[in-house]
Amino acid sequence: MENLEQFPQRNTSVVSIGDWIITMILMLIPVVNIIMLFVWAFGGGTAESKSNWAKASLIFMVIGIVLTVVFWGAFAATIASSMN
Repeated sequence: MENLEQFPQRNTSVVSIGDWIITMILMLIPVVNIIMLFVWAFGGGTAESKSNWAKASLIFMVIGIVLTVVFWGAFAATIASSMN
């Protein structure tokens, strides 16, 4: 028989509408939004659905930053090559 204490408990509780509204308001505050995404994504005690949402949001932020850097890099290269 397996010892169930060795496995961490998953928080499968339902996130209420009020909790989601507070979450969305916090996402409007610069810097706080990034900090809270890391807390919700990797901190303990957060509902599994909110943790997964936070991880997906962080992935989309990274993709957005990479695409922005590539776009502005290409734009700067185009401008630099047209000045020669």
